[in-house]
Amino acid sequence: MSRPPSTFPWPATLTTDRLVLRPIEPGDVPAMARLWTDEDVRRHLGGPVDKETLRVRERHCVGARGAFSVTLRAGGPVIGGVQLEPDGRRAGRTEVSYQLLPEHWGFGYGREAVAAAVAWAREATTSSASKVVAVTQEANVRSRRLLESIGMEQAEAFVEWGAAQVLYSAGSVRRGPRS
Repeated sequence: MSRPPSTFPWPATLTTDRLVLRPIEPGDVPAMARLWTDEDVRRHLGGPVDKETLRVRERHCVGARGAFSVTLRAGGPVIGGVQLEPDGRRAGRTEVSYQLLPEHWGFGYGREAVAAAVAWAREATTSSASKVVAVTQEANVRSRRLLESIGMEQAEAFVEWGAAQVLYSAGSVRRGPRS
């Protein structure tokens, strides 16, 4: 995992009505490994990572700056992950990426987690890194709907990794009703 510059306070914990986003802990590694290797989760992310990449990620994910485990409140299980990368490969903008385990799809958890992370990143980062973007495959309709539902707007379209991609930019992110 990349190490973004210290443009936002870390470690950080974010809470919503139903979720806690916190730095990855050692006990979270099996869930993270599943996110990186699950066929359904990785369908629009280039497929499952290879064994060597998985070993590297497992060794370096705990406590990595900007990498959140997404858990259900009240000590619930890890249901996914959100990553914030300030000053990454997107021309100095903070990029948000996210994954949820398939059994937690369809409950609004992804929307809730991404909205919280984007809002926090915009408030906590400095300079151009406060501009938050997300990239998804054009074919990933569910992800595109999620980004649009929190107020992100399509800003660019391009081909990367051999697939049509769309870049969304955060204007004013809507957290929506809390349930």
